[in-house]
Amino acid sequence: MDFLELVKQRYSERNFADTPIEKGELDKILEAGRLVPTACNYQPQKFYVLKSKKALELAATVTPFTYNAPVMILVCFDKNEVWKNKREEGYHSGEQDASIAATTMMYEAETLGIHSLWIRGFNSKIATETFKLPENIVPVMFLALGYPSEKSKPSDWHFMRKNINEMVVEL
Repeated sequence: MDFLELVKQRYSERNFADTPIEKGELDKILEAGRLVPTACNYQPQKFYVLKSKKALELAATVTPFTYNAPVMILVCFDKNEVWKNKREEGYHSGEQDASIAATTMMYEAETLGIHSLWIRGFNSKIATETFKLPENIVPVMFLALGYPSEKSKPSDWHFMRKNINEMVVEL
């Protein structure tokens, strides 16, 4: 499938089926997140795969937006491994690198017929405490993964897109 068609087709899933994701498919999704470009190739992204009943129940205590996904990936970065911009104090690549990885995993999942939901509706401190993350690991988002249920459909606002002229400025 053409990449732009894939991007148009993909939508945020809020009705996951109970169907489990096969290990080989999950491995492909995680591999996509491993292979992404990162600042200076530092690769600070970390993935916590949540698929046990207990882990998914914990995720539901951190965010209400799990929609019974059979797998969730808590996408994080290691603040000890990020590229630090020497030209701007305090600026580093952690969130960008983790976001590149999450986006790439999201589209790899779509190529496999697995839907996803990018979740940022949670408190990072609570996620860190709940999953007992080391202090150098920073949670960025959850990526909920699963097959669509029979009720699945894109939300109405999925099709609302600004005109390209509202986004692009040529200098």
